[in-house]
Amino acid sequence: MVQWLCWVVLVVMIIGERGVRGGNVSYDGRSLIVNGQPKILFSGSIHYPRSTPEMWPSLIAKAKEGGLDVIETYVFWNLHEPQPGQYDFSGRKDLVRFIKEIQTQGLYATLRIGPYIESEWTYGGLPFWLHDVPGIVYRSDNEPFKFYMQNITTKIVNMMKSEGLYASQGGPIILSQIENEYKTVEPAFHEKGPPYVLWAAQMAVGLQTGVPWVMCKQDDAPDPVINTCNGMRCGETFAGPNKPNKPSMWTENWTSFYQVFGGEPYIRSAEDIAFHVALFVAKNGSYVNYYMYHGGTNFGRTGSAYVTTSYYDQAPIDEYGLLRQPKWGHLKELHAAIKLCSVPLLGGASTNYSLGPLQEAYVFHGKSGECAAFLLNNNQINNASVLFQNSSFELPPKSISILPDCKNVAFNTVKVSTQYSSRSTGSSQKFDSAERWNEFSDVIPNFADTSLTSNTLLEHMNTTKDVSDYLWYTFRFQHNSSGDKPVLHVDSLGHVVYAFVNGVYVGTAHGSHDAPGLTLENSISLNNGMNNVSLLSVMVGLPNAGAYLERRVAGLRRVRIQSTGQGTQDFTKYTWGYQVGLLGEKLQIYKDEGSAKVQWSRIGTIANRPLMWYKTVFDAPAGNDPVVLNLSTMGKGEAWVNGQSIGRYWVSFLTAKGNSSQTLYHVPRSFLKPSSNLLVLLEEANGDPLHISLDTIAVNEVCGYVTESHLPPVISWMEYQQKGKKHTEHHGRRPRVQLRCPSGKTISKILFASFGTPSGNCESYAIGSCHSSNSRVVVEKACLGKALCSIPKSTKNFGGDPCPGTAKALLVDAQCT
Repeated sequence: MVQWLCWVVLVVMIIGERGVRGGNVSYDGRSLIVNGQPKILFSGSIHYPRSTPEMWPSLIAKAKEGGLDVIETYVFWNLHEPQPGQYDFSGRKDLVRFIKEIQTQGLYATLRIGPYIESEWTYGGLPFWLHDVPGIVYRSDNEPFKFYMQNITTKIVNMMKSEGLYASQGGPIILSQIENEYKTVEPAFHEKGPPYVLWAAQMAVGLQTGVPWVMCKQDDAPDPVINTCNGMRCGETFAGPNKPNKPSMWTENWTSFYQVFGGEPYIRSAEDIAFHVALFVAKNGSYVNYYMYHGGTNFGRTGSAYVTTSYYDQAPIDEYGLLRQPKWGHLKELHAAIKLCSVPLLGGASTNYSLGPLQEAYVFHGKSGECAAFLLNNNQINNASVLFQNSSFELPPKSISILPDCKNVAFNTVKVSTQYSSRSTGSSQKFDSAERWNEFSDVIPNFADTSLTSNTLLEHMNTTKDVSDYLWYTFRFQHNSSGDKPVLHVDSLGHVVYAFVNGVYVGTAHGSHDAPGLTLENSISLNNGMNNVSLLSVMVGLPNAGAYLERRVAGLRRVRIQSTGQGTQDFTKYTWGYQVGLLGEKLQIYKDEGSAKVQWSRIGTIANRPLMWYKTVFDAPAGNDPVVLNLSTMGKGEAWVNGQSIGRYWVSFLTAKGNSSQTLYHVPRSFLKPSSNLLVLLEEANGDPLHISLDTIAVNEVCGYVTESHLPPVISWMEYQQKGKKHTEHHGRRPRVQLRCPSGKTISKILFASFGTPSGNCESYAIGSCHSSNSRVVVEKACLGKALCSIPKSTKNFGGDPCPGTAKALLVDAQCT
C-alpha cells in the first residue's frame, strides 16, 4: 500500500492535470493545505514582463517538466499604472493571460503583489509619479502612500477575482504576498514602521482572497500572515515561522544572483542549491521557490541601477528559454526524490539525531509504518561512513542523501547523474557593409536652446520623471583669458556624465553599482568670449532598494572650471538650462514613423563620435533557435528592433577581469518579421556598428558522466519498486547516462564515448588506461538519430569487462542537430 501511494504521488508530479482547479487553501504548522490535502510544493519565479507571451507556454511547460508545482511572479506596479488611474495590461503586461496559462498547464500560482517589489526592477516597481504626491513617504505609516498602495493592491485582487483566478474560486492562485523584505528597512522608519506592517497585513487579509498571505523576511508578520525566508541557505538561516500553526516556507531561493554592468556573473552550482533545498525540507520546510527559475530580459529601461539587461541567465531555464544543464535536471531529480517521501514528511513524526561529529539524520515516520530519512554530512572535505538503522552508508562531503524508505538512497545532492549541456552561438548575419547603415547625430543643446532654467543644479530623477535616462545640464559664461589650460571638474551622483564645450566632446566618467557617484576632470579649450558648456547626465536605471526611496538624489552636484588666468569658477549656484532626453528619443526615431522625421546620412567615420544613432534592416534568421544581437564592438546605449527596445547595453564597462558583463542581447522571435526588420542603435560613446552581428543561440552538445558511486535516475527507483522488486536486487537499476537533445533536434554524432576509466569530466575528457573497445559502437547504436537515449553503465551492455576489479565509469559526449 505504501509503495502504491508513493507511485501515485510520483505519477501526479510528473504528469499532472491538464488545467488545475484550486479549492479551499489553508495551512497548519506543517504545510499549505489545498482542498484538504497537505502539500510539499516546489515553485519557480518566472516574471511575465521579462519574457514574452509567446514564450510563456514553453517556459511554464519546462518548469512543470522540471518537477515544479507552482509558478511565482511579482506584480509590476509601474508597468501597470504609468500615470495615476491609467492602467495597462497589454502585451507582456497581460497578467491575467499569464496566470491563465499557468492554470491551463496544471500548475498553481503565487502572486507577489508587493506592490513594492525591489526585484532589480527600476524604482523597485513603484511608479515615479508617487514622488510628486504631497507629503508622501514610501513604505511607512503615511496616509498618502497607504492610499495609493491600497488602490493598486485592490485593483489587482479584484482583477484576479473577476477572472475567477483564486484557488477559492477554482483558480490556480494559492498564495499572495504583501510588501517585500520590509524588515531590512523597518528600523529606519522608527515609530512609523510597525504600524505600517500591521496595516499592510490587515489591508491584504481584508480583501478576502480566500488564500493565505505571506510577508517575506518579516519575522513579526501579523497573524494570519505567514513569515517566510529569502536567501541562499534558508535551511541554515531561517529561525522558522513566528507561530507554531504556520508552515516553514522559502519564498526566494536564489539560483544565482543578479549581475550588474562591470560585474562578473555569479555561478551557483546545482549541487549547492540541491543541498540547501534538501536541508530545508529535512528541517520541516514544505514550500521552496526558486528565484529565479527563469530570469529573462530587462527590456527597455526596466532594469534598476546598473543592472544588466540579461536577468538571472544562470537560472535552471536561461534567459532565452533553454534548459541550463545540469541545474535543471539535477533539481528535477531532487524534486522527484522528495516527493517520494511525501507521506511520512507530511503526516509523520520527525526526529533528528547525530550520526557523527558533522553528520546527522533527519527521520520521518508515517502513521502506517512509512519511513523517510535525510542523511547529512556537513564535512566540507571528507567522505563520512555512518551507521543508520543497522546499515552502513557512505556520505560524500557536504551532501545529503535522501532515503524514501529509510533503507535505500534514491538521491544524493552532490551526485549529478543528469546530463550537462553547453550553449553555442551561430552567426546568422553580419552588418559589416557601411552601405547598409545610416546614421544621425543627436543635437548637443546649448543654454539658448533650453526652455527650463534654474539658478541651481536640479536633481536628475525629479526633473526627468523617469521618461528618459538622459538630462542635459547647460550653461554659458564669459572667458577672457588666453594661453592658460582650463580644467573642467564635475561631481555627480548620476551614473554617467558626458561633457561638451562649445559643441565639442571633451570627456566622460561613470560610477559603478558598488561605488555610486563620479568625478570628471578633463582639460578643455575655451574661446575668448562666450563659451557654452553642455553636460549630459545619464541614469542606468533608478534605485530599487533601501529606505526613503523618494529622497534619493542623482545628477550633477558641483561644477567648476579651474584656469590660471581666472582661478577657480564654481558654477554650482549659477543659471542653468535643462533639456530632458535626447532629440532622437523625443521624435522616436527608433520607429518607422519617427525615423522619417530626421535626416539620416550614410555612415561616416566611427571614431570619437558620441550620441550617434545608427539604423539598418535585416531578415529574421531561419529556424526557431533564440536570436541575439552580438554588440561586442559597441560602447554604451540602447537597441531597438521594429520599435521595441531590447534593453540597455554597456559593453565598454569591463569587469575586473577585463570582460564585458554582457555582449549578447536577446531579440525575441515575436519581435521579428520575416524580412525588413528595423534595427536602431543609440550609441552614447564610441561603438562600432560595422562589426556587430545577428546570431542564434542553441544547445548543440550534450554530455553525460556516471561512475559506480552515481545513483540511477529517481524514476527508476519507483519503476523498480512498482514491479515488486526489493532494492537490494540491483538488476535493471543501475547508473546510466541519459541524453536528450532540445526540441526538434536529434543526436547526429557521438563526439566521445568511453566505458572504463575515462579521465576528466564533461568539460574536458580523454580515454583512460581502461577503455572498452565497444564503447562507441554501443553508444551509437543506442543514440544516433534519436532525440533522447539512455545507456546503462554495465559490463553486460558493453559486451564484457575491459578491466576486471577496477571501478568503471561511462562518459558520453554527443552532438545534436
